[in-house]
Amino acid sequence: MEILPAIDLKDGKAVRLSKGLMESAKIYSDEPWQVAKRFEELGSKWLHIVDLNGAFAGEPANLDQIKKIRENCNLKIELGGGIRDEETIKMYIELGVDRLILGSIAVKDPQFVKDMAKKYPIAVGIDVSNGMVAVEGWAEVSTMKATDLAREFASAGVEAIICTDISKDGMLCGVNVEFTEEIALASGIDTIASGGVKDINDITSCQDNGNIAGVIVGKAFYEGTLDLEEAFKVIN
Repeated sequence: MEILPAIDLKDGKAVRLSKGLMESAKIYSDEPWQVAKRFEELGSKWLHIVDLNGAFAGEPANLDQIKKIRENCNLKIELGGGIRDEETIKMYIELGVDRLILGSIAVKDPQFVKDMAKKYPIAVGIDVSNGMVAVEGWAEVSTMKATDLAREFASAGVEAIICTDISKDGMLCGVNVEFTEEIALASGIDTIASGGVKDINDITSCQDNGNIAGVIVGKAFYEGTLDLEEAFKVIN
């Protein structure tokens, strides 16, 4: 199992939100690349980046910071937020991003995602509110069940599914292990848990489950409720 520390970018700064609400943003660093460097020093192999402005705008909005992060660390980077067309995917691949996360577009145009997964390293971001898929930076909740969307990509060549429980995101209240497992079993794809990580118990419960391929760590690191260095030792 992989631990993927997260940097959420808003207006060029590293922030965390509560339940995906932009007005809840708390700034943790004016230099996100320094945070990425710290993750690398602590033992991370991956970095999870979300372009929050991009997610709402439907196009890249924090390119300068993403470039700086790429130039200053050797982590594998997966990136989501506002990726809606092949040109944007190509641009990020050329920039050195290792995997792109397609979220809202996966609901609106699943065939596009399948086509892209044949050419590029793609993850599908499934953001969930009470079992239903949320889109457009979580501003809208669709009428599609998350497990149905996961099944849609079962044999599409997608590298991973990132399953975020919005109700838990940024709340330090524990990971929704059971629902992440449901998504993993529905899709047969490596599924990464996101939202709610508080401490080392969340890391071990995801690892002990056996069906969860990774877990994203955000606010728990920034608020100091999880010792990330210890967490990497636990999974290795």
